[in-house]
Amino acid sequence: MSAPVISFEEGENVLDWIALTDALAAGHDLPKAEVADTFLYRGKDTLLTRSAWIDGLGLAIKAASIFPGNPDRGLGTVNGMMSLLSDTDGTLEAMIDFHLVTKWKTAADSLLAARRLARPDSRDILVIGAGTVAASLIEAYGAAFPDATITLWNRTTAKAEDLAAQYPGTRVATDLPDAVTQSDIVACATSGGVPVLKGDWLRPGQHVDLIGAYRPDMRETDDTALQRARIFADSRDTTLHHIGEFAIPLKDGAITEDDILADYYDLGAFARQPDDITLFKNGGGAHLDLMTARHILSAWSASQ
Repeated sequence: MSAPVISFEEGENVLDWIALTDALAAGHDLPKAEVADTFLYRGKDTLLTRSAWIDGLGLAIKAASIFPGNPDRGLGTVNGMMSLLSDTDGTLEAMIDFHLVTKWKTAADSLLAARRLARPDSRDILVIGAGTVAASLIEAYGAAFPDATITLWNRTTAKAEDLAAQYPGTRVATDLPDAVTQSDIVACATSGGVPVLKGDWLRPGQHVDLIGAYRPDMRETDDTALQRARIFADSRDTTLHHIGEFAIPLKDGAITEDDILADYYDLGAFARQPDDITLFKNGGGAHLDLMTARHILSAWSASQ
């Protein structure tokens, strides 16, 4: 019997944000993943290949091409492929739509942290950015905080307005410092690579979610935000010295490795006091792709 090919539409029909975050939490109870990342660059273009093996869960290979100039060609910025292999014999178990895995893994990664670190009574959520990830965050955060109002800010206001129109009740902000100050949760999903969120804008009680930076030269926030916050990550191994959000301030001495308090392999340490500013870096490692792909295959198989 050939391995199934699960399309984006088939996956969308059987997935649930809360169930996936629970699956990610359970995945971190298994033996620690072995992961390997490779990066190839051509100017601003990137080929990122991520592989993971979790004993008892299987193997995954995900290759992502990131071409910032693609929108000018009428194409998506990020494309790629995803394969899930058997833990028992290494045979192909499923080919799963790359965009399906990326969408659900990326937003669920952040949502798991928010379910642990954001105040449960959070009512105002700001998403900085108006791309594909921002759309996923509207859906994911809306599932866990159904009574919250979601506001978008983007450098190009028209793009934020276009995205907000697809999600009734979503607002658009034009004054970023004011929008940050008014929010309980601030999620950054930008691709410019330079800090857009300033630590001086933050106030006690907030939760910050950083998603967009994925290269060693990229950041979304400044040293002040890191120094004011209690810092967490999905994986120390894939963020500390691989993504500029941490790698640059670590090199400059603005923070130390001890300032990153926990990652998902110490999920019990994800906690807050009422006046804390918590900050989470979503690095989106291959082990999370594997956990997500396995959950997708299980949900899809159960629906057949």
